[in-house]
Amino acid sequence: MAQQFNAQNIKKRYSVLVFLKGSTAPLVMYVENPEELYAELQQAMKSSSAVVLEKETQGPLKKVSFVSNQIAAVAIQEEQYV
Repeated sequence: MAQQFNAQNIKKRYSVLVFLKGSTAPLVMYVENPEELYAELQQAMKSSSAVVLEKETQGPLKKVSFVSNQIAAVAIQEEQYV
């Protein structure tokens, strides 16, 4: 028997995707404030100096580090789940 889900059961969560140069898959980072992290990563991409960024996340990745000049793109992704 198929379960019926109504719109009230569907929740949304957001993740920040970081695409690194030379990598085929993005880093998927679940954080409390994705808009803030997105803006921070955009600023790091604009900077002429390379810095190591270390972030703690709430998803499967608990802590991640990467060099700011290796970021090719960033995005915010919306996911629906029950």
